[in-house]
Amino acid sequence: MKINEELKKLPTPAVVVELETAEANIKNMVEKAHEYGLKHRPHVKTHRSGFFAGMQIKAGCDGITVAKLGEGEVMADCGITDIFVAYPIVGEDKLERLYRLSERVSLSAVINSYEAAEAMSRWFESRGRVIDVLIEIDGGLNRGGVRPENALAFARQVRSLLGIRIIGLMYYGGLIYNARNFEELDEYTRKEHDELTGTAKILEEDGFSMNVLSAGSSFSGKRPWLLSGITEIRSGHYIFNDCGQIDLGLASPEECALFIVTTVVAKPDDHVVICDVGTKSLTSDSCHYRKGYGYIPDYPELEVYALNEEHAFVRAEGMNPLKIGDKITLIPNHACVVTNLAERVYGFRDGAFCQVIRIDAQNKSV
Repeated sequence: MKINEELKKLPTPAVVVELETAEANIKNMVEKAHEYGLKHRPHVKTHRSGFFAGMQIKAGCDGITVAKLGEGEVMADCGITDIFVAYPIVGEDKLERLYRLSERVSLSAVINSYEAAEAMSRWFESRGRVIDVLIEIDGGLNRGGVRPENALAFARQVRSLLGIRIIGLMYYGGLIYNARNFEELDEYTRKEHDELTGTAKILEEDGFSMNVLSAGSSFSGKRPWLLSGITEIRSGHYIFNDCGQIDLGLASPEECALFIVTTVVAKPDDHVVICDVGTKSLTSDSCHYRKGYGYIPDYPELEVYALNEEHAFVRAEGMNPLKIGDKITLIPNHACVVTNLAERVYGFRDGAFCQVIRIDAQNKSV
């Protein structure tokens, strides 16, 4: 959204969500997924808000995905009833919270080590319960999943554990964010499909139930015709989109629902202005193929070339058209970080303010 008189009224820095754009993004993702036989279980770490999770469920999403138990507990408080915890649960404090959450909602979790799986099984079995679990398959990031070639041996290792029930596999192909074009994007997506379905076939032949095959990032989830054959996608930041999506051509600036309004507070020379947003409100995340820390729709030629905690440095090759007191909108490189830094966001429709939306699970990273 470009700056208008309504946006200029906000205290800055302010995080704004264009609600009709977010709704359109959700609708498009759900409809495309369903067209190719996929359910959609969105990852709510992007927005951490019961309001937006409810919007996704109403649009036809099949439950939600959370990264941490804190997010899951808050989402349960907000009325969400089907939750997948896509993060390894280690430690008695976490197991107790997982068990309590399982008493409130339909819950599934992920396992990727015998030690954690055995502890989870023991915890639930001793309380007369069984929890559904997915085996995490490494998608190339080497950040904790079981390698595809080791999946059968791992599944056999945990097969006798009575407090857990293996229902399928989870896959995260994080290397896809290195894609430079649609050809590479599709190559990563096919790899995601083939490794997940191929691993599932091997386990099914050994007698394991593979009812859930969960994959689909915000990049691969937008190529659902290449994922047909798995059961669900877990796309997250598509709800807002950001510079990462713009760079690869997966979204236009007009399809970016979340942005920041910021005020020019200093102009040290003719080329540079300083705005009142920094790493505490934006994010220091960079994009692979874009310079700077965001995109300014009204002034696409300007570059946010540096950030401090409370300052954004914006430069022009020639004379900078901005002056002290001006307000601009800024699309972030990575939307998921921004919501965790904000206590609330401002909901707008058709360019007009309509409501304040609470980020219910802000900082719930435990």
